[in-house]
Amino acid sequence: MTQGNLKKQYIGITDQPLCPDGLAQAQALARTRPLPPCDVVFSSPLLRCRQTAEVLFPDQAYRIARGLAECDFGRFECKSPDDLASDTEYKQWVDSDCEDPIPGGEDVTVFRERTVEAFAREVSALPENITAAFVIHGGVIMSILERYAVPKRAFYEYYLGNCQYYSCRFEGESLVITEWPAT
Repeated sequence: MTQGNLKKQYIGITDQPLCPDGLAQAQALARTRPLPPCDVVFSSPLLRCRQTAEVLFPDQAYRIARGLAECDFGRFECKSPDDLASDTEYKQWVDSDCEDPIPGGEDVTVFRERTVEAFAREVSALPENITAAFVIHGGVIMSILERYAVPKRAFYEYYLGNCQYYSCRFEGESLVITEWPAT
């Protein structure tokens, strides 16, 4: 969680650190739900993910996966839905189920392809029988799971909150979800 998250803003490429509540969330997760051991940790290049990786995997170096950065929200970046309530382009984007291009930002289709390709590239370079952790953003997770996860669901059905996670295992070309986010 960042200050922007607290304000319900679109925080994509803005490189905000964890806020005190966000740091506390990560520390609570590390303390109350120890994550399974893993051989390699990947992180988005953005500070909030790097800080979370350091809390969750304190004794392990992590690899930066540049293609797994969050979406560029363009004109909507660092603004909340309330800030944008009278913005015609914002209303149009929301009415399209957020599928239309983001004014001044990253095309949603390009974002999804970028993140899926980056994930595939990182995973394909790993040796067999490796356990990996990805400390990445919600939109990135939803893109990857929409493409690879079993059971199949729509993009937004894989939504999760800050410091929540899915556990998955590869079976052929599919990611089988073995643990859903705690609610």
